[in-house]
Amino acid sequence: MKRKQQFYLWLGLAVLALPATAQSKLEQDRQAIKALGGFYKVNFDYTETFAPDTAYKFHPAYHASGYEWAVVEEESPKKIVIQHLLVTGDSSVIKHWREDWVYEEPQLLTFEKDNTWKKTNLTVAEVKGRWVQKVFQVDDGPRYESIGTWVHVDGRHEWHSETDSPLPRREFTKRSDYNILRRGNRIYLTTNGWMFEQDNQKIVRSDKGDQLLAREKGYEEFTRADESKFKFAEGWWQQQRGYWTTVRQVWDEAYAAHPDISLKSKVDGKLLYETLFAQSDQAVKEKWDAARTKAAVRKVIDSYLT
Repeated sequence: MKRKQQFYLWLGLAVLALPATAQSKLEQDRQAIKALGGFYKVNFDYTETFAPDTAYKFHPAYHASGYEWAVVEEESPKKIVIQHLLVTGDSSVIKHWREDWVYEEPQLLTFEKDNTWKKTNLTVAEVKGRWVQKVFQVDDGPRYESIGTWVHVDGRHEWHSETDSPLPRREFTKRSDYNILRRGNRIYLTTNGWMFEQDNQKIVRSDKGDQLLAREKGYEEFTRADESKFKFAEGWWQQQRGYWTTVRQVWDEAYAAHPDISLKSKVDGKLLYETLFAQSDQAVKEKWDAARTKAAVRKVIDSYLT
């Protein structure tokens, strides 16, 4: 009888401990995601590794480097927003990509092809304990979303996913022989930053289905850098932040209002990011108020939605 009582006491303590344990895992996830923020020197390396067609001519390996500030813009218990800013000189900054991390998100925006994304509902079992990484274009329009589990074991902190996306920016204007990049994403923390490792497939998608053109390996290595390199970027973003917060709000309204997202490539001969970048500079220069900014941004984005 005493042994049985001890067993039930142990079981009760174990059950009481579960919420704290679950919270501890969630907090580990959050700390790993927040660690992606900071000031970095970035190296970009990609090379094609395999093609099923032996006549395929491999494209040259790609290498680039630069400095990037990853700003933690928003933080709540189950959502973290990180904005990347590319620093190209002592007084030159480019608004780069954005990533939203959402815990147990029940829906994905899945890339189809031809500037079209469709909403996909996930089950409770599919999202439990997992994070969706939503990656956005430089204009805060959709790029790709994927889901995975953060794993913390043996001192390693990493996250894996696979998803379809448009062509990468490094090939967007140079390649027309494929139309889908199937990303195998692996993000993991390192002793001095983090690594974004990729095992990608370049896919030709048509009415007949998907055909593999080539595989590639990619590494984007983020190494912590001296903060002094980013002083101009910090001031620039302080001026621009309000405009781009409004852009995110307008996009959120568009995502909520449309079952799918389909975008025109150009309007009046300009890409969406070109129009919004020019408008952001104008809004800062003329000190637009919130109402004028939102109306102007909505007009632009609506003109690209089909």
